[in-house]
Amino acid sequence: MRKHFLAALAGAAVTLGSTVVAQADALDDVMEAGVLRVGTETAFAPFDFIDAGTHTGLNTDVFAAIGEEMGVEIEWITLDWTGVLPGLEAGRFDVVAGPATITKERAERYRFSSPIAEATVAILACADCDIEAPEDIAGKPIGSATGTAQLKQLQEFASTLDTPPTEINEYVSFNESYADIAAGRIEAVANSLPNIAFVAQQRPEVFKVVTPAFGTPTYFGYPGRIEPEFATLMDKIDEILLAMKEDGRMAELQEKWFGTTFDMPDYVTEPNI
Repeated sequence: MRKHFLAALAGAAVTLGSTVVAQADALDDVMEAGVLRVGTETAFAPFDFIDAGTHTGLNTDVFAAIGEEMGVEIEWITLDWTGVLPGLEAGRFDVVAGPATITKERAERYRFSSPIAEATVAILACADCDIEAPEDIAGKPIGSATGTAQLKQLQEFASTLDTPPTEINEYVSFNESYADIAAGRIEAVANSLPNIAFVAQQRPEVFKVVTPAFGTPTYFGYPGRIEPEFATLMDKIDEILLAMKEDGRMAELQEKWFGTTFDMPDYVTEPNI
């Protein structure tokens, strides 16, 4: 009798365990709810920004395609970049549009999607500044956004100069740093080449892109949760992104928002930084 009871109890435990695993599957949860919650900031043009009161950018187009393929609505949750990754870890949303530079440190904490653009760092300077090469930031006030891979690479690059910049300001958003260039408070900002190319294209009388890019070749990806129960969701997002690369839709969106396309790997398994 006792043996039968223990066997039944073990069977119930297995069944219960299976139920818990099924309930914890992120893709199942999203499909059941009919909503994919996406966290982002809206001060990172041309990926995410506000234009005439409307949220727009490459990410909105990409996630519109993801939502259509999955048959779910996209719910956007916006906040400052410093709160985006903590918000993901706290479960406020399912994935981050961001996007974020794929780094070794971040890859230990997040599951990154297939890359969607290059993220190599370059300099955006005031149009009338005497900054014609990255090294010309020596002895000048410059800046970047706090908590970003771009800021870290800028700091590393600045440390190699014989004369360091007079100051490296950290901003909550890149838009604030661009405003400080326009106001003459700083002379340059370090950000990814796709971002600053877009900004300079919009206001060539105020900004210029300083080439060559000085950062280590890197890529942007969408961060998701690294826990096993989120693997199915990130696998599905990757499936759609890879299909968009294969059929040319991703190249069309890159051309639309950056004026160029990028040769990208399907996955970044060993980040360069």
